[in-house]
Formats: sequence, structure tokens, C-alpha cells
Amino acid sequence: MWKGVVPAGLLSLGLASSASATLLYVSSYAGTVTTLSLTLPDVESTAATVATLETVSNSTGCGPNPSWLSLDYSKSFLFCLDEGFEGPYGGVTSFFTNDNGTLTLLNKLNVIQGPVSIADSGSSVSVVGFTPEGNLSLVLNETYTLEEPGPNPSRQEAPHPHEAILDPTASYVLVPDLGADIVRIYTADASTLELAPVAPLTVRPGSGPRHGAFTVTPEKTYFYLVSELGNTITGYEVIYNDNKTLSFTELFTIPTHGEERALPEKTGAAEILVSPDGKFVIVSSRWEDSFNITNFDSTNSTEIPSDPLITYSINRATGALTKVQEFAAGGRVPRHFSINADGNLVAVALQGDGRVVIIQRDVETGELKDYVAHADVEGEVTAAIFHEDYHTI
Repeated sequence: MWKGVVPAGLLSLGLASSASATLLYVSSYAGTVTTLSLTLPDVESTAATVATLETVSNSTGCGPNPSWLSLDYSKSFLFCLDEGFEGPYGGVTSFFTNDNGTLTLLNKLNVIQGPVSIADSGSSVSVVGFTPEGNLSLVLNETYTLEEPGPNPSRQEAPHPHEAILDPTASYVLVPDLGADIVRIYTADASTLELAPVAPLTVRPGSGPRHGAFTVTPEKTYFYLVSELGNTITGYEVIYNDNKTLSFTELFTIPTHGEERALPEKTGAAEILVSPDGKFVIVSSRWEDSFNITNFDSTNSTEIPSDPLITYSINRATGALTKVQEFAAGGRVPRHFSINADGNLVAVALQGDGRVVIIQRDVETGELKDYVAHADVEGEVTAAIFHEDYHTI
């Protein structure tokens, strides 16, 4: 176990020139979408101020099992997926994001049971359109099949698409399928919202691809894929072909920790993001308990276990990754995390602890520095996103 990472919540940090508040949206399997307000200390004040993360509002409008959030900042729309554990349907809900943090429900639409990311489902992919008023319409429901189980039959008994990723040109949608060991690829027509399948990216048998992230340089486009079952990161150079298909040149496959290491059998990689400046990759890993950290409850001296966030720098000439740091995520099962637009804060959704933690990040070095604030959220937290416009280069 690594020791000595100290939760704060009592820090006076130089993160802002004046006291400021930022909204975050958090989904939970408790059936809620919670708005949190993050207030950072005023560094110009002589008063001893601290960062706070407080609940502003709760909505139960998404459904009983909210699993994913996506923000259209320019239109003030928040989209929420309900996984629909009780079946037969999951759902997509659109909200209007009010300035005071409350959410106004606009529309709901049933999709095939099990959606876990915008916009894919248990063994299916769904395409949903929306009007300027936030009304939703179903454009496509496609259900996948698998001829036989994969190398990991307990997890690969059926297709399990885990994310829908729009490429940097907004011309393709990529869907990592954990069950089928492929990344499904579609051409995307923005005018009709139609998807047309093209040749998929086949990955290593049994690796279980989960999530991915792009970054673009003046010369090249790179795609980084994290695989849950194999606990690996694979880097690719992406080639845009004249026949409207994509080709992928594999650059490397490395363990999520960068080096071979004995991990608990249940360990599973989860999220992967590229920093807003395109210089770093961060990956989360679950069910390791590889850190012990000071309890966020100042009245409780018992240390708590934490899984890691792992940071790599990107060589933008070659796409290669160099490990920078492992840092305690702030608790167990960091299913999801997001980075703010400035790149200096990371919000971590800790499914295992029912907690959201805000971590300070050094934009220049990519290193995570300390805990800024935290908030307990009822149930298993599935996503936490900033109310900000976010673009990665």
C-alpha cells in the first residue's frame, strides 16, 4: 500500500484570483442527478477561506438508474441515460440547465435496456436526435449479436458496447464493444443522423475494450483505447482513407500502470481522457485498493482505501506515452472522471464510496496535487461533469 496522501477539503489553494463558483452535475444509481456548486477560495482575501462543494439541487427525472451524463453547453442542455435495470427499457432524458443549478425536464425517450454511455446500450446502439427545444426522437436502434462467447465467457457472453465516441472530424462514431473485442465504427451523417457501419477495429482477444479518447496534432491523429478485462492501454495512429473508412496503426499496448504488476484478480480499468491541451492521458483503475488515504471525515482517524488515477504524458510526434504519476482517486471504484476546461481540476465519481472528489491538477506537469473538496452523494455515483465547454486538441 502507498501511504501519506492526505485529503484536504480545508485547503486554501491558489486556483482562482477571486472567489468563484462552478457547477457540476452528478448521476447516481440512487435515481438522482445532483447539481453541486464548487466554490474556490479567494486568494486575494486575507481571510482563511476554504473550497466547498455543496448540493444545489436534486432531480429524479432521469429515471431509477442514471448511468451517464452529457452536456451541450451551447444550448444549455444536459442529457442523462437511465440504464433501466428493471427493464424492458432504458431511457434518455433531456434537461435545461438553469443558471441557479436547477434542472428543468424537457423530454424523455425509451431506448433498449442498458444504456451506459451517450448513446449506446446493453447489446445495442441507439441514435437519438433532439430539437432546439430539447425534444428527443429515436433515429436508430441496432442490436448486436455474438456467435459464441469470447475468451472471458463470464463477461463476454454477449456484445457489450460501452461508449460512443465522436471522432475529431465529427464524421465517425466509434463504439468499443467489451463483449466482442472490437471497436465498432460508423460513418456519421450530421444532417440525417444516420450511421453506416464500416470495417471495425479488432483488438486483442479477451482484452474487453471499454473507453477511448482522441488527440490531434498538426501532422497526426491518435486514438487511445483502454481495455477493462486486459487492463491495458493501446495507442493507435488513425488514418482517414479516401473510401470513407478508418485505418489504425497500432503503436503500442501497455498495462494500465505502465509496467507489469500483480493486480487483484477483479481489477478493471474504467475511464480514459486526454487533457484539454492534448498533452496528457489519464486513466482510472477500479477494485485495486492500492492506496490508503486519510479519511475525509475529520472526526474519523481510520484510513480509507483508494483506487488510482494514472497519468501519462503524450509524445505528440510519435504518440508514445510516458508515465508521469499514480495518484489516489479519493476512494474506491473511480468509474468516471472529468477535467475542467482550464485543465487544473479533476472531478472523480467514486461509485464504490458514493462520493465526488475534486483534485487539483498541475497543467504544466500533468501531476495531480491535492484534494480540493469533496461531497457525499447518495447511491453509487456513475458520472460527474463540469458545467463548462470542453474541447480537447
